[in-house]
Amino acid sequence: MIAADRPVQRSVESKLLYVDATGRIQSVPRSSLVALLQPGDVVIANDAATLPASLTGVHLPTGIEVEVRLAARASLASDAVLRFNAVVFGPGDHRTRTEDRALPPPLAPGQHLRLGSLTAVIEKLLGHPRLIALRFENSTAEVWAGLAQQGRPIQYAHMPQALQLWDVWTPIAAQPVAYEPPSAGFALDWQLLSAFATKGIVFATITHAAGISSTGDAELDQLLPFDEPYRIPVATEKALRRACREGRRAVAIGTTVVRALEHSASRYGAVLAGEGVADQRIGPHTALRVVDAILSGTHEPGTSHYDLLHAFTDQRVLRRADRVLETSGFRTHEFGDSVLIERASDKYSSDVRRCEADVIFLPNARTGRTVRGAYTSRFSRTPAHVVQEPRRLSSARRLVGCTC
Repeated sequence: MIAADRPVQRSVESKLLYVDATGRIQSVPRSSLVALLQPGDVVIANDAATLPASLTGVHLPTGIEVEVRLAARASLASDAVLRFNAVVFGPGDHRTRTEDRALPPPLAPGQHLRLGSLTAVIEKLLGHPRLIALRFENSTAEVWAGLAQQGRPIQYAHMPQALQLWDVWTPIAAQPVAYEPPSAGFALDWQLLSAFATKGIVFATITHAAGISSTGDAELDQLLPFDEPYRIPVATEKALRRACREGRRAVAIGTTVVRALEHSASRYGAVLAGEGVADQRIGPHTALRVVDAILSGTHEPGTSHYDLLHAFTDQRVLRRADRVLETSGFRTHEFGDSVLIERASDKYSSDVRRCEADVIFLPNARTGRTVRGAYTSRFSRTPAHVVQEPRRLSSARRLVGCTC
């Protein structure tokens, strides 16, 4: 495939490789997407905006220049920006291939990094010399200001020009929580969403902290994707529940949407509104519960994104698709072309598809209002002694984003 080396989100020349549920493969213009979807489909996209997550600075104990790529944090909360997991490189920038980047100086807990106006301390190493947990010693407001003023989008050598934030924000970008763009969403625009509505296609969103795609280190890449927090709105839960009851399809725009929806369904039996952390890796042995088709970018074999496609169709079909991508001049990477893959019939979960999550309703002792709590085991909807346990009540609030 050809590397897409210009930050053009919706080129008129964009292609789409369509793999249907029988394994038949067809190359069409990406503008044909609406024609390939069915009335009643629920299309779900990730509305996360991309952080300027690359920070250059100095490793203070040695004075050596470093690049810190923020890669994960515990939650989507806007005030939870004092602690991140990050990947650290030595001197250089995106114009050098990630695989060829210089190593950072030896890193150790307690060392400080000066990153423009920000100062961070290394709290611990995370099983690899370049993967660290860091804590900013600034206020929350100062961290946001520092990211805005000194941070840059993470990028790679296939893209020679420096990316700007507007290059990596999708048309539906909202809360800035992604580390690299949920780039399948680059295919969206308001004209396309209008066409969805005209055809009777339902559009919904989630927010998922899309992570980094490569670290340049084979051992470290095996840890990808990192744990990624997500939020599913009530409207999206309701749209998926109605579609499930009526036998309509769920179509994910991007791998992050698949991770979030399937994680929620695996925990609660069906997709449940609220926050969670996707900590699973989806691959050929994953039995999908929710998503029937995926619109994605073109991915190289061996990456976690490519492995996820195996949950929709088998290796034989993907190899044939790879050959078409190569011979037809498809473009890869975030500004490249797209694939639409329908789930093969043998890739459905052996469990009966469930449209309702396992939930109980808990009274809030302080306000008297009801809080919906979700649990991995099945509880009666009749309140029992568990509702008096403050820890579980608190967990229920967090799961559904309740502020009561």
